[in-house]
Order: sequence, then C-alpha cells, then structure tokens
Amino acid sequence: MYWSRFLSLHALWVTVSSMMQHYPSVWGHYDVCKTQIYTEEGKVWDYMACQPEARDMIKYVKVTLDPPDITCGDPPETFCAMGNPYMCNNECDASTQELAHPPELMFDLEGRHPSTFWQSTTWKDYPKPLHVNITLSWNKTIELTDNIVITFESGRPDQMILEKSLDYGRTWQPYQYYATDCLDAFHMDPKSVRDLSQHTVLEIICTEEYSTGYMTNSKIIHFEIKDRFAFFAGPRLHNMASLYGQLDTTKKLRDFFTITDLRIRLLRPATGEIYVDEQHLARYFYAISDIRVYGRCKCNLHATGCKEENKRLLCECEHNTTGPDCGKCKKNYQGRPWSPGSYLPIPKGTANICIPSISSIGNPPKFDRIWPNISSLEVSKPNQANVCDNELLHCQNGGTCINNVRCQCPPAYTGILCEKLKCERDPGGCGQNSGQGAMAHRPLILLTALLGAAGLCTW
Repeated sequence: MYWSRFLSLHALWVTVSSMMQHYPSVWGHYDVCKTQIYTEEGKVWDYMACQPEARDMIKYVKVTLDPPDITCGDPPETFCAMGNPYMCNNECDASTQELAHPPELMFDLEGRHPSTFWQSTTWKDYPKPLHVNITLSWNKTIELTDNIVITFESGRPDQMILEKSLDYGRTWQPYQYYATDCLDAFHMDPKSVRDLSQHTVLEIICTEEYSTGYMTNSKIIHFEIKDRFAFFAGPRLHNMASLYGQLDTTKKLRDFFTITDLRIRLLRPATGEIYVDEQHLARYFYAISDIRVYGRCKCNLHATGCKEENKRLLCECEHNTTGPDCGKCKKNYQGRPWSPGSYLPIPKGTANICIPSISSIGNPPKFDRIWPNISSLEVSKPNQANVCDNELLHCQNGGTCINNVRCQCPPAYTGILCEKLKCERDPGGCGQNSGQGAMAHRPLILLTALLGAAGLCTW
C-alpha cells in the first residue's frame, strides 16, 4: 500500500514538474525552420515559420548615461541613508574598487555580499532637478517575452518614465509613466495594467504602484509584459494560439513588444515625503542594483538562431533570407517581394520563403539536391509549392506541371520550366533538325517569362 502511494505521489510530482518546466517556455514554439518530407515525387523540404529561443538580453546590452558624469565618486562623496538623514557614513569613491558604483554594476551577477549597484551623485544642486537618462542599446531589433524588472537600492523614484525606441535611438516613445502622484507629475489619472483590456492593451498609462518611498521590501519596478500577453493567452498563458494570432494580424500589437533600445528617465529621486529636506540633500540619489530584460532576436520568423558577431547580434537566417533581421531576400531569390513569416496557421505557421528570381531560373540555385517546397506563392494553399502553375509560371514547350513542384519536360527540353533545349549543352550545339521548331518558339518563351516576372512584381 505504501509503495502504491509512493508511486502515485511520484507520478503526480512528475506531472507537476513537467508543467512547471513547460510554463516558462510558452514562447518556445516555432523552433524548427524546415524538415524533409516524403511525397510521391520524392523528398522535399517542408518550410515552417521559426524564431530564436528567448534569452537574457542584458548579456548583450550597451549602456550609456546622460549626463555622462552623473555617477558618484568623482570627486568622492558621502551620502546618507534615506530612512535616517543623520546616518551619513556611506562613501562613494570611483578610485577605490570597494567604494565605486559604476554603471556596469547594474548588470553584474547578484547574490554577492555586500550587494553591488550603480549610484548617481546626490541631489546637492537642489532645487535644480536631478535628471538622469539611462539608455540600453542592443544594435538589434528584439522582441520582449517577459517583464522588464528594475531593482533599486535607493528608494524607488518619485517620478520616472520608461521609453522605447524602434529605430536605434533616433526617436523615442513612452512605454510607461511612474510617479507617486500621476496627476501632479504627468497630468494623467493613475492606472495599473489590471485596469486594461484587450482593446486598451496598447494604452500608455501612469502607475503609482511602484513609486513608494524607501522600503526594504519595495525596491522593484516592473513593466508588465506577461500581464499584457494574458489578455489574449489567458492568466497562465496556456492559450498561446490566441496570442500568436493577435500578434500576426495586429501590427501595432507586435510592434508594441518590439524594441531596439530602452531608456530609463529618472526625473525625481525618492524623497519619502512631499517636501524636500534641504538640510539633508545627501540622502537623495538614484541607485540601481539590477536590470532584467528577457526577449529574443527579431528575425521575422525566418531563423531559430541568433549569434553574436563583432559585439553585435545577428540572426542566422534561413528561408533564403539575409540581413541582421532576415529582412530581405538573398541575391537570386527575389522572385517575389520579401515577406516576414507568419504564425498562422497554428502550429507551424507559414514560412513565406524567398523564391528564385525569374532571371536565375536557367541556372537554379542548389538546395542540397532537393528542390524546396516553395511556400506561399498560391494564396489558397500557403504551404503548396509553386515551381510551376497555370497562371504565371507555365511549363514551356509542352512540359507538364507536376503538383506545382516540377515540370516534366519533353525529350528534347530541359530546365526548370522546360525552357532550354538539351542540345544546347552539347559541344556541337543544336543542328538544323534538332532545334528549328523549338528556336522559333524561344521569343514566345522569353516573352511569357517576362510577363510572369511582371506579374510577380505586383504581388
């Protein structure tokens, strides 16, 4: 009896453990770009939408501060505990490692004692505002997959704005406002993410939830990504198909979770009260011990890998695409305009691979000796291959289109569209008997190919 109970408990634990392991990886779908499948015509590639695994993006960040001399310690400076303005035995000295608080300590490994953190100068120039901009740059487009978390060692700021850029810092837009009094600071009514809905998920809000004064258990500020996902995927993000569908069909929604840069604008340090104590300005400053940003390289659903090269993240593009974000077709694969992959239909999506250019069909690129399953040329069948069809890419010279995958050519012809005479490959060329009829049709063949190319360009 005890043994059976143990087995039951063990089975329950395995089930729970499995669920716990899968919960953080809800964004782990679309992890294969292509597989080989067997058809009546042999092996072909089956292409799928794919994306890299989410990771800790702080490992690849570059941080800049404005003003650049805002970090404490040069010259050395004494600062006080916020809770007790008479306890001023803390020192910041940039020339001494144990007393320095440089920006890189916002991103070092936590758990060391004493804790490490970046710290600004104190508010010694009051009433001049103590403003600091902390810019995090990746030189790469990334998609956020988890909450942005900022841990303060000072009190959480009385006023702060989190901003994002989608164009490498050229322009900025607010992500969220933080204040002890939203109406006074930003002329906005206070809200939390819980007040939003599917229809208002893109609303920029001001929250008072994270702007209390210094408390040992209240050091963290969040920008809630998962709570916004939950409006579409459910409280525990189990219905990811719904979220993927929304991301695929609502451009502004996908862009909302996409960034190249983040900027933390610190506008007023924690004071703990309405009025600033001008006699003890050494108690007012900013200090951050940790910043967490989780996401994935944006590869337009054309890659599962993202590598660091020359201190820059680059997608390892597939589907005949290229560029830092797989944002264009490779040379000789521009048979139709480039398009990002699609999450739909669930669960494999649509690859929208780049196809060979018409001008290169005579010498087709190699595909490991397997002609690919070229997806999404035919709208009604987005995963159906379209090497040939009955509208734009006719098989020439009496060739027959087999399942849109290849042309079955008459004995005298070869090429992807049966557009070449086999005798042209022979040293003697085409004799009078072998090619006269075919040569008469070649202008028509070229004209048809050109018309097909013109039609493709309008897609």
